[in-house]
Amino acid sequence: MNFSTLAALGMAALAYLLGSLSFAVLVSRAMGMADPRSYGSGNPGATNVLRSGNKLAAALTLLLDALKGWIAVVLAIAFSNAFGYGAPGVALAAVAVFLGHLYPVFFRFRGGKGVATAAGVLLAIQPWLGLATLATWLIVAGFFRYSSLAALVAAVFAPFYYWFGGGLAWTTDPALLLALLIISALLIWRHRSNIDKLLRGEESRIGRKK
Repeated sequence: MNFSTLAALGMAALAYLLGSLSFAVLVSRAMGMADPRSYGSGNPGATNVLRSGNKLAAALTLLLDALKGWIAVVLAIAFSNAFGYGAPGVALAAVAVFLGHLYPVFFRFRGGKGVATAAGVLLAIQPWLGLATLATWLIVAGFFRYSSLAALVAAVFAPFYYWFGGGLAWTTDPALLLALLIISALLIWRHRSNIDKLLRGEESRIGRKK
């Protein structure tokens, strides 16, 4: 195993550990709130924290979960040339930080659904890609008031935005495209219960307390 491969694996390990910081739980503890895994959907994410009625806690959770995704990928990009792992190493770190959020080693592998962390990853890979995906989420959420539906639509569109934006606003890479497809597939998988609730008309709308 050569140095660049070891460096890529090391960066991925660091990204996973960073992703394992569940800020929904940490912010709630710091603010003296109930564990978000104990109410609402039981999901440790910003949307469920918002169901507590504490908008500041939800905003901090959203920001910090996105920030960890952004930091992990930005660091991977910063060292990609020096360590020689290039885009494949960056793609590995992107998937690793997302997996850390979904299955955090610090919280018995019980994590969130990854929407904010995925947004941070997209913004780090290409800011315009992140903004286009965020705009998609906002439009769907604004019209239908379902966070899960907005996340699902954004997850489907993100890889297409990345690929079709190549040559227009940024340069595409097959490894990064694969990483985005994996992240999108995992995000959709984590929302399978929400899909069922949407189909049955039982999904909670944004801002509704449970």
